[in-house]
Amino acid sequence: MKHFGHKVHYKDWDFDSRKERDFFIRFIEDSGKRFDVHKSFRLVDKFPLGGYNHRGLTYSPDFVVYGSDGSIEHVYDVKSGINQKAVDTAAKIRFTLFSLKTGLPVEVVVPRVHDFKMKLFGFTNSQIQTAHAHYDRKGNIKRRKNGEPVYDHYDVYHSIDYDLKDIIGN
Repeated sequence: MKHFGHKVHYKDWDFDSRKERDFFIRFIEDSGKRFDVHKSFRLVDKFPLGGYNHRGLTYSPDFVVYGSDGSIEHVYDVKSGINQKAVDTAAKIRFTLFSLKTGLPVEVVVPRVHDFKMKLFGFTNSQIQTAHAHYDRKGNIKRRKNGEPVYDHYDVYHSIDYDLKDIIGN
C-alpha cells in the first residue's frame, strides 16, 4: 500500500512510511516483546466462481506484537490520522474481516511526538474507548457552535505495554 508515504528501509525491514518506521523505533523495537513486521494473514481463501478462480484476500498489519505466552497481544496499523480520509473503507473492511477471523481488533495508531493515539474501528458502541476533549494546535479545547466541547474516542498511550482486554473486555 502506498497511499501517503515513501518506502523507508531500516535495518532488516522495509516500512511503508517514515511515520511507520518511527512508531516501530519508538514503541516496538526495544519493547522486549516478540513482534512481526507486515505479517500476512489470509482472510478469505480463493474460491471458484463461474468456472474461474476468484482471488483470495489477505491482510498484512504493520506490526503484530506477541505476549510472553506466544499469543497475539496487539495488532497495529499505523495511519496518518484517525478520520475518514486516513482510514478508508477498504481498510475498515479488512480490519473487520481480520477481527472476525482472529477474534482480535486492529489497533489503528497515529504516532505523535511523545506518545500515540489509538482507535478501534468497527464497534457498534463508540463509547468503547474513553472520550477525550479535542484540542486545537494552540492547546484550546475545540467547541461546537453551541459551546459544547468536541470529544474524540481514542486512547493515548506512552508505550505498548497495556492490555487490550482492559478496553474491550474478555
